[in-house]
Amino acid sequence: MKGKTLLTVLILIAVATVGYHWLPPYYNPFIPLTLDDPPGRITQYKLRRLTPEACTSLLSQANQRALIRSQPVADSGGACPLNNVVRVRDFGPVSLNSSFLASCPLALGSALYIHQQARPLTKRFMGSDLTRIDHLGSFACRNIYHRPDARRSEHATAEALDIAAFRLANGDRVTVLNGWKGAKTQPWLKAMLAASCGYYGNGLGPEYNAAHANHFHLGMRGFGLCR
Repeated sequence: MKGKTLLTVLILIAVATVGYHWLPPYYNPFIPLTLDDPPGRITQYKLRRLTPEACTSLLSQANQRALIRSQPVADSGGACPLNNVVRVRDFGPVSLNSSFLASCPLALGSALYIHQQARPLTKRFMGSDLTRIDHLGSFACRNIYHRPDARRSEHATAEALDIAAFRLANGDRVTVLNGWKGAKTQPWLKAMLAASCGYYGNGLGPEYNAAHANHFHLGMRGFGLCR
């Protein structure tokens, strides 16, 4: 009986091993991330595991493809040291109310999210193109909720972006605060927040707590908590 059990286990291991070779590259966690990988847990996992060199290379490709316009920023020390950080100027056809600092994974993940999900979802739900994102910032050397006894916020390492509003080609400006209550805009904003799970470690919005009533917090920590 033990011999049959061992044989069964060996057969299952062999099938699983062979199966990996037939997986599409974007579903195989052992194949490096590309800019064309679709959103999902595997893409999120690959973003989290990027080496600084691999992230810099992919971000350079994203700049060449006009998915993002970013510039390297020198590493800094102090109370909140920054490493492998860039300044994001825009996301191609999607402008920003101001540039912001971002860790390389945040910049890269945001570029993929905006072009693969935010732009198509906006066109589908709102019937107009997404033209600008208004944010509240990314880097802030502070603890979570400014509590003295809390751990450092993701913002302290430029690993989170707070988005307050979206501007459309038809002239509309939809804020998270007011749009979350709108009959037409709420389904769209909920879809936008849910889609962030394929790239960020966490996406927090108005239903998470009162502190996020007026923005989406998109951060790299965690494993896909989006609500």
